[in-house]
Amino acid sequence: MPLKKTRGFWFLYMKNFHIITIFPESFDSYLNSSILSRAKNKFLKVKFYNPRDFTSDKRRKVDTRPYGGEPGMVMQVEPIVKAADKAKRKSQNANSKIIIFSPRGKTFNQKMARNFAEKYDNFILICGRYEGIDERVKKILKAEEVSTGDYVLTGGELPAMVFIDALVRHIPGVLGKYGSLEEIKGSYPVYTRPEIIKWKNKKYAVPKILLSGHHKKIKEWREKRGKKV
Repeated sequence: MPLKKTRGFWFLYMKNFHIITIFPESFDSYLNSSILSRAKNKFLKVKFYNPRDFTSDKRRKVDTRPYGGEPGMVMQVEPIVKAADKAKRKSQNANSKIIIFSPRGKTFNQKMARNFAEKYDNFILICGRYEGIDERVKKILKAEEVSTGDYVLTGGELPAMVFIDALVRHIPGVLGKYGSLEEIKGSYPVYTRPEIIKWKNKKYAVPKILLSGHHKKIKEWREKRGKKV
């Protein structure tokens, strides 16, 4: 597998994402759109593992009532662990990271995305549903819990998409030039043609500094209004 050195680190061009979810079809539209669609097969590969395919229950049931008497249903250990075990075999013991998406996890940010991209070649992403996943899954798989924000979603599929999107951007070649990364150049206000927009009898113009051609002042203007992520 070809390597490329960026920021002092050697990256594998290809990243592999093994997604454990009972709703694999929910990823179709997003993964087949825009940059991720162009990156597939060349820079990333995605495989799905449905826990329902790893249960001994004839109804393919993967959840049951929690101990302790609380309402709701909890995803069972065996189907998820078996799915993860198959994913690990598929990765051929390559450098892997197992992630469980959970509101209790460490909040995902740009630094984490960059570090994961630098350190790991394979990711096993476990998408929970219902009231969550039996806690023993995390212990058995030595997985890390990750949260994409201080809110609760109905499942881990959306966080998995966020995770993949944020990480894939760090693979050399996905965005064309490394300097295209917003975290490198900074996130600042941007404008394009036309120079003046008229909307409901009011004019909205591009800041004059951006039309000046004075690169040093433009850089200072962007740095003052920008944000590093």
